[in-house]
Amino acid sequence: MMSSDPIEAALLPAGIRSRIVEGINGLSMHILEAGYEEQGRPCLLLLHGFPELAYSWRKVMLPLAAAGYHVVVPDQRGYGRTTGADAKYAADLRPFRLLNLVRDALGLVTALGYRTVDLVGHDFGSPVAAWCALVRPDVFRSVALMSAPFAGPPQLPLGFAGDVAHAEAIAKDRVVHKELAALPRPRKHYQWYYSTREADADMHGCPQGIHDFLRAYYHVKSADWADNKPYRLESWSAGELAKLPAYYVMGLHKNMAETAAEAMPSREQIAACQWLTDPELAFYAGEYRRTGFQGGLQWYRCGTDPSFALELHMFSGRTIDVPSCFIAGSSDWGVQQRPGALEAMQTKACTDYRGTFLIDRAGHWVQQEQPERVVEALLTFFKRIEVKPLSA
Repeated sequence: MMSSDPIEAALLPAGIRSRIVEGINGLSMHILEAGYEEQGRPCLLLLHGFPELAYSWRKVMLPLAAAGYHVVVPDQRGYGRTTGADAKYAADLRPFRLLNLVRDALGLVTALGYRTVDLVGHDFGSPVAAWCALVRPDVFRSVALMSAPFAGPPQLPLGFAGDVAHAEAIAKDRVVHKELAALPRPRKHYQWYYSTREADADMHGCPQGIHDFLRAYYHVKSADWADNKPYRLESWSAGELAKLPAYYVMGLHKNMAETAAEAMPSREQIAACQWLTDPELAFYAGEYRRTGFQGGLQWYRCGTDPSFALELHMFSGRTIDVPSCFIAGSSDWGVQQRPGALEAMQTKACTDYRGTFLIDRAGHWVQQEQPERVVEALLTFFKRIEVKPLSA
């Protein structure tokens, strides 16, 4: 059952408050805030990914607030204590499409009384942040993307009508997935698995329980998993994609809970994990035990359904023109899972690109694994673009 109650103060670091903001594009949106005590601060909006929550930013919020920002972090549509989204598998997916997620962010910014904000997005929050900056640069005045680079809008090649280019892209994608399934060790891409009806039940009702599932999932995508040594892939092809770890390109007949269970850390590794203690993990487990995962999985369904790309075609050729940067852990395969995406972001998709920050001893959960380094990277970026907090 979904809850619209704020998080109890005892579960949050002192100085971070939890509250519900009503009337945000049909949502009652739960947010965490730091630096809210003083009026007139510039706003910094942080958008989380999957399977995370506003809580995932807890370690960077107070240092960013100390630098002079009003730091605002929502549970995004379908997640945590934000309510009003229909997250059933049979529900209408249109509210979860990218441009409506942009509207969620814009609605929150407006409700809080800001005309402009600086923006950071991690994992699936990264494409949302990218589209915010692309379609409303007057509001989102800078953007830092984390762990998932943005290669630009879907392109319409010269000489191709929109429906022809779209059909060719669909056909090419189908070939890749057919070839993955035909490999000697048959495989499937996790985003297409996350789009299936059974994915939520596989994780929500997994034999090891949600706490252990999340422990293994967070571990295997972190720098703590020794096999995370990413390198550049040459193409979006079955042979190249098969080089990705199993949590990205899975065994054809395995679900994500089974895949993660193979990487369950030892008791000693869990005890040594300072970036995600068991009490912190218990918060995630409690939230996902209550809500299930389908709210976040709806985003993947929109991403893998080609019909939702059609409205994005009208932005073909558009670029992100506000100052931008990219931040990720050096052990994060997410940087490489879309071959050429980071290079495209650096050279084509962003016209005012201000730097790439790859952080050592961090994997996919970079803002949790190395929060001090993430804060340092963000403040360096803001200094480069002359965004001045109150303390400057």
